Amino acid sequence: MTTGATVAAAGADRISTTIPASQFASTFAVRGRYAQFDVRSVDFAVLNQAFTGAPNELDITGGRFTPVFASKVPDHRGLVLNSAIAVQLDGDGLSLQRTGPGLSMTLSAKDCAQGGIFQMEPERGDGTRTRITHTLASSTTTGLTPFYFDNPNFRARVGQFLGAGCTSVETGPPGQFCVRVSTRVNIANDVSPKFVARDSAQVADRVPQPACNTAIPVTPSVRHCGGVSVWDVARGGRLGFVTGGDATEVANPPTDCVSNCQAQNQVRGRLANLGFPFPVPTGSRLVPRLG
Repeated sequence: MTTGATVAAAGADRISTTIPASQFASTFAVRGRYAQFDVRSVDFAVLNQAFTGAPNELDITGGRFTPVFASKVPDHRGLVLNSAIAVQLDGDGLSLQRTGPGLSMTLSAKDCAQGGIFQMEPERGDGTRTRITHTLASSTTTGLTPFYFDNPNFRARVGQFLGAGCTSVETGPPGQFCVRVSTRVNIANDVSPKFVARDSAQVADRVPQPACNTAIPVTPSVRHCGGVSVWDVARGGRLGFVTGGDATEVANPPTDCVSNCQAQNQVRGRLANLGFPFPVPTGSRLVPRLG
């Protein structure tokens, strides 16, 4: 549990420090103006990730506290983190790192109202992959529980080429500014018309969930459940959280970069953005919630 003590806080200057683990409880809180989450010290699982709803011209919550993920849990298969915790604060950016025998975990976050705001980077000494399970939050407020859905705006245009560099929707040609549309799984709720998000993976593969499909079955199914996703992340890979317009942009997949990488490869203004319907049609929602 948390202790209530503040061990690091952002200020005018960049902070780079290492804090003894004894100053942290079993779980510690990360609190920003716009975004927040908790971290479990022993494995760097992320819990209770949410937007605060603080006023901002880019707000996608409608001014509401908006829960998104109940948990993001890495399976370290018996390995544990036991070092001091390295903390870097620089403007709206935060990096947390902790290591243990044969294991390193880095969490990076930005305190922003939308965009690419979070990523988790596991690295095992044996070079094998780390399985990470994302579970969406639940809310007692009617309509505020988030859900995964197969975005029908993308489904309707699968196979087309879109973007400023295209000369034809049928042939492209494909390139940096001309991207072929594929299916897209997004996250939304039933309260906020602007709230949309997605899991953003780099050098990582989602584990198919064959028992899950949309409420009105589609072929091919994305084989994705309504409240949980499972990922195998390679050494040097990362699993991020992208929100707002970045979540519905028709972009090329991230490159297989394993060092000095950004959370996503963005090219603003020249790529198509298909948005999402609100409210999300019942038939496009992925079921069951847990597979």
